[in-house]
Amino acid sequence: MQHNKLARINEDVARELSALLRDVKDPRVSAAFISVVRCEVAPDLQTCKVYLSVLGESDAKELRRGLKSASGFLRGGLGRSLNLRNTPALVFVLDDSIEHSVKIVDMLKHLEGNRTNDTTDT
Repeated sequence: MQHNKLARINEDVARELSALLRDVKDPRVSAAFISVVRCEVAPDLQTCKVYLSVLGESDAKELRRGLKSASGFLRGGLGRSLNLRNTPALVFVLDDSIEHSVKIVDMLKHLEGNRTNDTTDT
């Protein structure tokens, strides 16, 4: 039963953070196209790992600084919107899985294009 509650909290935090990230005024954060991949809230609700995917060209070091700077705003927004015993401290982890999957799809399309060209030549 506890696992289901934690999974629901993870989803709620991810949904709320997605909305709150749009309101961040810091140009290091607002300039990047950021999506929340998943959240992992600790069972004691003290910390939350937020896995973010960034599409496009952005400096990862500057983005981390901007996110750390905005973490108070984001945590306050979470506290207001979610009714939790504790509002967790946010730890941001940049996840490149979406970008990696886009590269794989492009490579597969390229290979498929080469394969169809080879079959039409013979």
